[in-house]
Amino acid sequence: MAPDRVAAAAAQDRRARTAVAVLFLTNGAVFATLLPRYPEIKADLALSNAVFGAAIAAFSAGALAAGLTAGALIRRFRSARVAVIGTTGIAAFVLAAGVAPTAATLAGALFLAGACDAVTDVAQNAHGLRVQRRYGRSIINSFHAVWALGAILGGLTGAAAIALTVSRAVHLGAVGIVLSAVVLVAYRYLLTGPDHDDRDDSAPTRSTGAAGAGVYATLLALVVIAVAGAVVEDAGSSWATLYLRDGLGAPGALAAFGYVALVGFMFVGRLIGDPLVDRFGERAVVRAGAFITTAGMGAALAFPSVPGTIAGFAAAGFGVATVIPSAMHRADQLPGLRAGTGLTVVTWLMRIGFFVAPLVVGLVADAASLRVGLLSVPVAGVAVMLLAGALSARGRPSRS
Repeated sequence: MAPDRVAAAAAQDRRARTAVAVLFLTNGAVFATLLPRYPEIKADLALSNAVFGAAIAAFSAGALAAGLTAGALIRRFRSARVAVIGTTGIAAFVLAAGVAPTAATLAGALFLAGACDAVTDVAQNAHGLRVQRRYGRSIINSFHAVWALGAILGGLTGAAAIALTVSRAVHLGAVGIVLSAVVLVAYRYLLTGPDHDDRDDSAPTRSTGAAGAGVYATLLALVVIAVAGAVVEDAGSSWATLYLRDGLGAPGALAAFGYVALVGFMFVGRLIGDPLVDRFGERAVVRAGAFITTAGMGAALAFPSVPGTIAGFAAAGFGVATVIPSAMHRADQLPGLRAGTGLTVVTWLMRIGFFVAPLVVGLVADAASLRVGLLSVPVAGVAVMLLAGALSARGRPSRS
């Protein structure tokens, strides 16, 4: 290839990488900006912990219902288009959830937002992996770090709106319009053509034999690891603000920093995760992170205070930073499975954690207290430590 064509292709790849990063950033921000408003929504609608937990679990129910449609939609419309349309859909339904007049309409709006989010998640990851194949080296973790940065920005925006007494309708409507405009601009820089045009499915990266019982046992362990990571993330998104405000008496704007701390330190963990995995392997890094999650959040619950709890959520976010990416990577490398099967199974079933966790925590909170319900975080950390042996001892990804 001529030098000028090589330079043009490299520039196109850089623009595509930036555009994919924008998709991840907006996806992290659009839903996170609603989370600091959860306590006032719960109070305005006079919901019990159990009913509130059921309503917010509708987001994950929608994701479970729609998740398996993502592949067909991507094949029909291409990942770039699906990701952009999905983001605008999330923004619209997040606004609907923020102004919902009843628990039923709140649950309905979150169900549809979750359905859009599941499809968008698969589409943006598919496009990111396509860009990664063009780069010839791993860059997917950087996209997930950008997602965490978007979640931080979304959470801070929500906290600022509360502090400035901006109504939910104005706050969520403005954020939705801005983020939708941003992804529409990014769309023109994404890769064109079919998503599979640069994939080499003939490469001998899988065993030609059928998967044995050991492979399925490993896959099950990876699903549980991913679900445990989802449980920890959900604790921050669904309950951190509520626990800090109602359980520990933190002001509304300060209470939002429980979630911000979780995603902020998750961002840090993902930034440094690649070199740590390259040196020590996924198994060791994930196991050490799970210990940090268990110890940090366990201490915060044992000795409750506002600063200690924010620090506990920070430890939890840092500890689980590499859990879900590592489970996905390992699942995609399992022998005897068709390419993409392990990744699809883990990604879809991981949503069970996001669906079940708020229901269980809400029921426990009504029966005992939210502090007891949040014991789900250290329990999830212990589960990851016990099952981390299913992960790769060496973490450097092979090139596509």
